[in-house]
Amino acid sequence: MSIKVNCLNPIASCGLEMLSDDYQIVDDVKEADAILVRSAVMHDMELSDNLLAVARAGAGYNNIPLDKCAEKGTVVFNTPGANANAVKELVIASMLLAARDITGGIQWCKDNKDNANIAADAEKAKKAYAGTEIKGKKLGIIGVGAIGVLVANAANRLGMDVYGCDPYLSVENALNMSRDVTMVKSNDELFEMCDYLTVHVPLLDSTKGMFNKEAFDKMKDGVVLLNFSRDSLVNEDDMRAALESGKVGRYVVDFPNPTTVNLPNTMVTPHLGASTQESEDNCAKMAVSQIRDFIENGNIRNSVNYPNCDAGVCSTEGRITVAHKNVPNMLTQFTGLFAKDNVNIENMVNKSRGDYAYTIFDVCSEIKEKVVKDLEAINGVIRVRVIK
Repeated sequence: MSIKVNCLNPIASCGLEMLSDDYQIVDDVKEADAILVRSAVMHDMELSDNLLAVARAGAGYNNIPLDKCAEKGTVVFNTPGANANAVKELVIASMLLAARDITGGIQWCKDNKDNANIAADAEKAKKAYAGTEIKGKKLGIIGVGAIGVLVANAANRLGMDVYGCDPYLSVENALNMSRDVTMVKSNDELFEMCDYLTVHVPLLDSTKGMFNKEAFDKMKDGVVLLNFSRDSLVNEDDMRAALESGKVGRYVVDFPNPTTVNLPNTMVTPHLGASTQESEDNCAKMAVSQIRDFIENGNIRNSVNYPNCDAGVCSTEGRITVAHKNVPNMLTQFTGLFAKDNVNIENMVNKSRGDYAYTIFDVCSEIKEKVVKDLEAINGVIRVRVIK
């Protein structure tokens, strides 16, 4: 059976080349079993009931209707860490640019390109662009995930005193982080002591507008704020006031909009964070790999609307997966049904996330159509798939 894949945005060829002959690229999204997407907005799209998965070739996923997909049993993936190095390098470069006003100095040279006495005049003018060094300065990192941990380690090696705050710090990121990085319990601690702040958190109801007057009032005078996550994390009216008063010395933001491009003392880049060729390649390969593992093995890795659930490659006679509501008594009903149909379960993996759960069953006999129909008839079951 051919698996139909639609690309809502151009996807790096190195990723698409990972699709086997069992996959077919189609232009009509309504035909798709799987969708690969980067920045295309999907909220108003009519999604087919046959859509099994959506893979976002990137970390952010606010362009995808997660709840609508979850209700249909459509698993949404992202690719955390695939573009982390690209963003890390831009954050470090931006800190240096903000500290030394290198762009201001470059512009001075361009403005004076016809000045025959430019060499002598530069010696007088350069003081305005001299800036400071970042060594010994305090950097606060809000969100120490895949990107944040790389920024922390790089800044530490450049001689900065690095502090992080992340209530959801993973064991993996904790182990990968330099022991010289200090973790604190609240953002307020970072606000009060840091010369530089960089934010690496998703846009959620709880984080929208988190940088506002109340937050700015707690910060050191002249703080430099770097935002390579989402512009909506910042209350831009409050940011303008903070920049005009000098409370915020420099704002570096990777999201141009009619407000950010007109803010004083602000460096705006055109959403360059993950725009390297290497990053696009990594994201494409990771997205395709996750799609294939889900389609072919039923495994979920890096989902943002269903729990991660991995049973490896099936070595038994059959495998069946069930996407279902996270409510009591579901597993009892599943196992009771298998027993009634004389199906022996050799291995089972069950995980839950919020309102939804996902279960993988490896069984010792061929899965018959009656078993599928019986599972689908259970109240709370969203989608049943026979993998093998």
